[in-house]
Amino acid sequence: MARLWDITPPVDVTSPVFPGDQRYAADWTFRIGPGCPVNVARLTLSPHTGAHADAPLHYAPDGTPAGGLDLAAYLGPCRVVHATSARPLVTLDHVAHALHDPLPPRLLVRTYDRQPTAWDEAFAALDPALLDELGARGAVLVGTDAASLDPPDSKALAAHHAAHRHDLRILENLLLDDVPEGDYELIALPLKLTTADAAPVRAVLRELA
Repeated sequence: MARLWDITPPVDVTSPVFPGDQRYAADWTFRIGPGCPVNVARLTLSPHTGAHADAPLHYAPDGTPAGGLDLAAYLGPCRVVHATSARPLVTLDHVAHALHDPLPPRLLVRTYDRQPTAWDEAFAALDPALLDELGARGAVLVGTDAASLDPPDSKALAAHHAAHRHDLRILENLLLDDVPEGDYELIALPLKLTTADAAPVRAVLRELA
């Protein structure tokens, strides 16, 4: 049986979120007891909590919401590349060693040796020029273990807009701590949240046969 890597961080009340964003919270609507046979939870969270897919609506006023995303980009061959020494930006030079042909249409960038469990103001963003290169080479998706493609203080969101120019789908906050560089099958389907600007994913990598 092909090995699976679960690249989804756990989601709970300790999950880091962008400062000011909605933190995860959970409560109970129903509890098992006299007259009630079930537990039913009630959740409050930002769609950017944990591993998630940014929809174009997140960075473009007329962009597609999460519920309208074509799932094809989130399922198929991908390459994991390590750039754990890159700060503050992952540039083309940091990942050039892994961009040999044939290049799968999905690239996941590991920027941490161990992903932090608290908000990290100094995470490594992606250089927009890297997104342009991937788009020019036919990529359909880029992912990162960082909280965002862009620096936390960015107002221009240049990397997000570079992805938008090339119709690249975006995955953020993946858990790549134990994943070796190499090629895999990615499975990371976003929830069909019809009006949301992002959607949680349960992301896994499957070893290629």
